Amino acid sequence: MPLTFLSRCLAWLLLSLGCAAPALGLTPQQARALATGEAESRIAVLNQVLTGADEKTVALIQALSDDAVKFTETAVFVMRDGKGYDPVSGGELPVPDTAEDVINNNQMRGELDTALASIKLFSSDAKVRAEAAKTLKGEPDEAKLPLIEKAIDAETVPAIRSALEQIRFAMLLGSADKAKRLQAATALGASGTPATKTLLLERQSLETEPDVRAALAVSLRAIEGRLAWGERLGVIFTGVSLGSILLLVALGLAITYGLMGVINMAHGELMMIGAYATYVVQNLFRTYAPGAFEAYVLVAIPVSFMAAALVGAGLERSVIRWLYGRPLETLLATWGISLMLQQAARSIFGAQNVPVENPTWLSGGVDVMSNLTLPFNRVAIVVFALLVLLAVAALIARTRLGLFVRGVTQNRRMAACLGINTARIDTYAFALGSGIAGLAGCALSQVGNVGPDLGQSYIVDAFMVVVLGGVGQLAGTVYAALGLGVLNKLLEGWQGAVLAKIMVLVFIVIFIQKRPQGIFALKGRSADA
Repeated sequence: MPLTFLSRCLAWLLLSLGCAAPALGLTPQQARALATGEAESRIAVLNQVLTGADEKTVALIQALSDDAVKFTETAVFVMRDGKGYDPVSGGELPVPDTAEDVINNNQMRGELDTALASIKLFSSDAKVRAEAAKTLKGEPDEAKLPLIEKAIDAETVPAIRSALEQIRFAMLLGSADKAKRLQAATALGASGTPATKTLLLERQSLETEPDVRAALAVSLRAIEGRLAWGERLGVIFTGVSLGSILLLVALGLAITYGLMGVINMAHGELMMIGAYATYVVQNLFRTYAPGAFEAYVLVAIPVSFMAAALVGAGLERSVIRWLYGRPLETLLATWGISLMLQQAARSIFGAQNVPVENPTWLSGGVDVMSNLTLPFNRVAIVVFALLVLLAVAALIARTRLGLFVRGVTQNRRMAACLGINTARIDTYAFALGSGIAGLAGCALSQVGNVGPDLGQSYIVDAFMVVVLGGVGQLAGTVYAALGLGVLNKLLEGWQGAVLAKIMVLVFIVIFIQKRPQGIFALKGRSADA
């Protein structure tokens, strides 16, 4: 009797091991089923082998994804370097001429990609696991539920574990068990992704149980509330980003027009010079110092400033110095200069736009919410505009040059009587405003292509910013630039880009009618000058 019982136990153990054997490694039958047959049967085998996938299974799935598998009636070959290998043993096999390529339709390719992402859930690298979980969010396939649950049990990082829990609930949402669907519908309300909203909407259209439908409706309202906040914050950030660009463009005008009274229609072309200077620096780094390419922007900033400042100083000394106090003649002369500079750019660099590449540290973005990503280049422009503003404010308010500029602006004759070389100060001030325009061009090159018409897109808006903020007022320029940027983006989301521009222009006209001096008016003797 004990012997019989022992024999039965041994037989049961062997049977259990035999049944579990397919989960411990890839079999020839599974390899062939993965490579041949209809897509539905291949997907079913794929989900089966995933739970116990070993290195050979992963290698075969990767080869199938790479279209590197052939088959005959009796064998499957993984192709590497023109040679065939057995997917189970790894040994080299002769590939007959009759071997056919495995063909994957779009459905099968998607399943293979999802399978590879699922396997990465068990990587030792937390970043790889997080990326795999992010990929699987859009593929709530219940057949992969055992693999997800296994990954949840093994996961130690709370954020990744939470993401996997959300994937698990998304898979349970289509379960035949009402209790599981109700649990999933309630739990998914904590999500905030557009994909989850779409999933809940699809399930709501199919659900027949009233309590499950009610739970789906509650979760949808919660998700829509979070997504709405993401959209609002995205509009605000886009507006601040646009306002920062307008601020950079308008800062130079705040000096040349606001302080010096020169209507410089070539200001946009000075921006263009800064952008082309950035393009030239980029190409020099790519040719002569490719190893330091990541730092080219740091060199391009002073180069773009100096290039535009030198051109501006040349314009002031040759043309503009003779036109102070004659605004109409200044406008016409600088407009003619802008046309000459555009044609010069076309002759040197060509009429087509030229690309300026972002360095790696300005590429990509940071995910703040599921539907809100802040691009690094836009964030950098906001920070850069703030730094330029602080530098200009300090220069004007706390340096000897700034004191001379303010003195010449407020009372040119008295400044001359005190021994200040007013002509030289005019040149310095105009060069400073032009150099800031060059910095704006350098920043703009990081968010779009550079072309001869670059400055024309911003010159009118820049003048509106200066006039709205108050002539000669840096603080007003800041408020006007950021305010117009945010207002423009809010109106774009409501009425579209064209009507938004018209509405902003109407608002400025009405505002100037009511307050001609702008947001901040000059006070004291400056207002009477």
